[in-house]
Amino acid sequence: MGAEVCLTQKAALGKPVIEIEAPEAYRLWSSSYDDTANPLLALEMRVLRERINLAHGALFIDVATGTGRWAAYAAVQGAAAIGLDLSPDMLKIAAAKPPLSGRLAVADMCALPIADGAADLAVCSFGLSYVESIDSVIAELARVARNVVIADLHPMAVRAGWARSFRFGAQVYHIRNYSHSFASIERAARDAGMKKLWEVEASFGMPEKRFFLASGKEDLFAAAQKTPAIFARCWSSLY
Repeated sequence: MGAEVCLTQKAALGKPVIEIEAPEAYRLWSSSYDDTANPLLALEMRVLRERINLAHGALFIDVATGTGRWAAYAAVQGAAAIGLDLSPDMLKIAAAKPPLSGRLAVADMCALPIADGAADLAVCSFGLSYVESIDSVIAELARVARNVVIADLHPMAVRAGWARSFRFGAQVYHIRNYSHSFASIERAARDAGMKKLWEVEASFGMPEKRFFLASGKEDLFAAAQKTPAIFARCWSSLY
């Protein structure tokens, strides 16, 4: 689904939380998604922009593109970007962004409508944890792209109680998801015939503090800095 995560601690919500499946969550959230202050997405963009180099005309596949954050970035950099997502509501928002016109499609990340080895780079940002079994997703990423980047919420943040949550009206919703260990991700990557190029784990820094201020959660910032917030891994495919 969409490339998202809201920083929320379940115990600090102060009211009942309803858990819903990702498709329904993004149907509700789509209209306000891009307006939601999200320090995790900002941190991920800050960290990965330093590591993702896109040649002009390179084919870039944004898997679980949501409202097209990474696809739009790649297009502006001169790549030929394609965004794929299961949520038509999120894609509708993405389609309004000029760089992405005609470059989006509804698709399951477990069965990508892309030819073998067609892409120079495939990125799956905050999407892997919406599938219970990751083997087919990672195998598909390895099949379609020569290089693969996966980024998601850090397992230590999950253990600390950070939740994928959003507010719709007066109600807070928690999105059902699955936490995958680094060992299971690395095993799936090896089984898919990929070789790891680099890895990174990152915590919030001062550039993200403004998001805590904007959402009235300045008191959580110091504690949040002590927990690794995101991870990213990059592999090259041997296909």
